[in-house]
Amino acid sequence: MGAYTGNSIIGPRWPLFWAGCTAIAAGVLLHLPMLAMAHRMGNHLHGMAMDGWMYLGMALIGIGVPLAIVGALPRRRPAHSASAGTSYEAADDTPLNRSHAAVLAVLVLALVIDTMKPATLGFVIPGMRGEYGITRSAAALLPLAALSGTVVGSFVWGLLADLYGRRVSILLSTILFVSTAICGAMPSYGWNLVMCFLMGSSAGGMLPVVYTLLAEIMPPRHRNWVLVLVGGTGLVGGYLSASGAAHLFEPVYGWRSLWLLGFPTGIALLALARWIPESPRFLAERGRDAELADMARRFGIVPRPRAARAEAAASTPAAQPLTTGSHRFLTPALVLAALAWSFVTFGLLLWLPSDLQDRGYDAGLASGIIASSSLLALPTIALAALFYSRWSSVKTLVGTVLLTMAGLAGALLPPSLLAQPPVLIAVIALLVVGSNGLIAVLLPYAAENYPLGIRGRATGLVAASSKFGGVVIQLGALVGLIPTLGGVAAALLLPFALAAAAIAAFGRETRGRSLREIEADR
Repeated sequence: MGAYTGNSIIGPRWPLFWAGCTAIAAGVLLHLPMLAMAHRMGNHLHGMAMDGWMYLGMALIGIGVPLAIVGALPRRRPAHSASAGTSYEAADDTPLNRSHAAVLAVLVLALVIDTMKPATLGFVIPGMRGEYGITRSAAALLPLAALSGTVVGSFVWGLLADLYGRRVSILLSTILFVSTAICGAMPSYGWNLVMCFLMGSSAGGMLPVVYTLLAEIMPPRHRNWVLVLVGGTGLVGGYLSASGAAHLFEPVYGWRSLWLLGFPTGIALLALARWIPESPRFLAERGRDAELADMARRFGIVPRPRAARAEAAASTPAAQPLTTGSHRFLTPALVLAALAWSFVTFGLLLWLPSDLQDRGYDAGLASGIIASSSLLALPTIALAALFYSRWSSVKTLVGTVLLTMAGLAGALLPPSLLAQPPVLIAVIALLVVGSNGLIAVLLPYAAENYPLGIRGRATGLVAASSKFGGVVIQLGALVGLIPTLGGVAAALLLPFALAAAAIAAFGRETRGRSLREIEADR
């Protein structure tokens, strides 16, 4: 973790933090005896009374989480104005080195681990329905709880990152993630819903904070492609890991094992936390000069004077709204794009297999069409990173919106034409390519466009918006409102068109520009 070298009055208390982590780890481990007993009975816990060890474990987690929070947070939050006139950033020509590679590897792993747990929802629901004997509508409460948690967590952790630092926010998100591994040991469905909401809260916060931290420590000429590639690789890797874990562990250990994986993976991330740096300006504000010197040595980050307008923008970051200056129109545009994307992903693409079967395709063919189109995800992210860093960030973002719109427009073709497999595959491919490219560049673009003091909450707001459509869709599913391909397409064309027009008109070019230069461009 590294010793704290600054003012002890305002600094974190790492011994308390690690004591909390130890209590949490012990609490999770105390759930294993009951799980071992359940394994001998077909991995079923439903109807069993919790034993004494499990109650003790929950108590230890209840003590450990607040203890870790108190230990990680500084006792007094310093004012943000101490170094408002200075931007800590690497020089434009700073090359990538081993330190950059290490932090990139750890943060990609963090995103993979973080994405993997929500991605297991689709794999655990069938087994959960069988064990608890619940209806399809009751089972829909589980993804609703998880997605609601991600919406809340995205903004809360982004705000926490702005107030107390990026690294602290990542560590506390990981702690909550480890704690919710016990959702795999809950004997009642109600407890699973509670834990699933908390799991979603921890998972929702990791992505915007990782983007925010990377934007602040990467050299300007490498920042663009790194943000897109790291975020996209982490997301795709998480889904691939979830499917691989389901294939390996679920047949033998049941659906509960998929959630218990949050414990070893989260502990592994904590063990690698020493390679996660803090945002340089937070170190400066806390007087942690030795760590700042280490950042200069490892990442080439040095004090660089801000332009006058950027200094004014950074002087009162805690109170600065997200809709002032050039952000007055950009923030609503990014939020609108994120909302529209969430409806495409959690509505149209989620229910697409059912819609295709209603059109007369058999289940195998429907799944094959979607699987073939999904193979384009990784090449799409690589191309998005290339265009974002070599061509134009704002034009790439607008282009991904237009690609998604082209897919939506194709969904409105006459049924007789859309029924032809080549046409249908082309339409789905456009939707998959457009939506994957859009989410790959949307959050990096948000992280680059806002001043340091509001960067976390701004990126968190956009991230929360990208999950909100899932909450609405799940609420609709509970009352029997299942979206159709044509219905969603017709409803989303206008919001996407408005978002594309607003981003094209008010978006700022970030490719190759330093953050201090972007902040000055208000």
